[in-house]
Amino acid sequence: MDASGHTTLTRQSGLLREMQAIANNIANSSTTGFRREGVIFSEYVRRLDGAPSLSMAHASARNVDLSQAEISETGGSFDFAIEGDGFFLIETPNGNRLTRAGSFSPSAEGELVNPDGYRLLDQGGAPVFVPPDAGPVALAADGTLSAAGRPLAQLGLWGPQDPTDLIHEGGTLFRTARGEIPVETGRFLQGQLEGSNVNALSEISRMIDVQRAYELGQSFLDREDDRLKTVIQTLGK
Repeated sequence: MDASGHTTLTRQSGLLREMQAIANNIANSSTTGFRREGVIFSEYVRRLDGAPSLSMAHASARNVDLSQAEISETGGSFDFAIEGDGFFLIETPNGNRLTRAGSFSPSAEGELVNPDGYRLLDQGGAPVFVPPDAGPVALAADGTLSAAGRPLAQLGLWGPQDPTDLIHEGGTLFRTARGEIPVETGRFLQGQLEGSNVNALSEISRMIDVQRAYELGQSFLDREDDRLKTVIQTLGK
C-alpha cells in the first residue's frame, strides 16, 4: 500500500471511532446524568519501511463534555442533583467511581444506593445511612442530609485531579487515573435530577458529517484498489 493509502486508513479508523462515540451519545440522550463524549484527533509523523515520513491521523482518546445538563423536578426525597462542578462518589466492586446520576433509594440496611445497588459515599468516603424510622429527609445545598432537624450525613462533591484524568467506564460511571479530590464550587438540589447533556439534533447532524467524510475516504480507497489492480494486470501481460 502506498503512502496515501496508509494515511487514509488511519483517518478512516479515527472516523469510525468517532461514529461509535456519537452513536453512544445519541443512545444516551435521555439517560440521567450522562455526559457527552467526543473523539480527539491528533497528527503524528511516522516513517514506514525507510520511505519518506508520513503525516498520520490518531484518534484513540476521548473527551468528556462536563457542561451542565438540564435539571428537572421529580419530587423524590432521594433524588439529588448537582448544580455546578463535582460528582457523587459511588462505591462499586471495582473501586470508587464518580457519577452525576443522582437517583438513590434506601437499601434494606438503610444505606442509600443507586439503581445498580452501589452505595453512595459521604464527604469522608463512608456509606450514607438513613435510619428506617428517620422520617422525612432534607438535603441542604451544602450537602447536609438531615431528618427532623437532626443531621444524618454530609454528602461530598468530588472530581478528578485533572479533567483529562476522567475515564468513562460505561453508562454514567467514571473512574480517575489518579484518584478523586473534593470539589468546592457545586451545590446540591433535592427532589430533582440532572438529565443528559447530549443534544440529540446536534449529534445526528454531526453523525451525518462524519458518515460523509468516511464514505469519501472509502471511495478513495476503492479507487486506489482499482488502480493497483489495473497496474498489476497491465504489467502481467
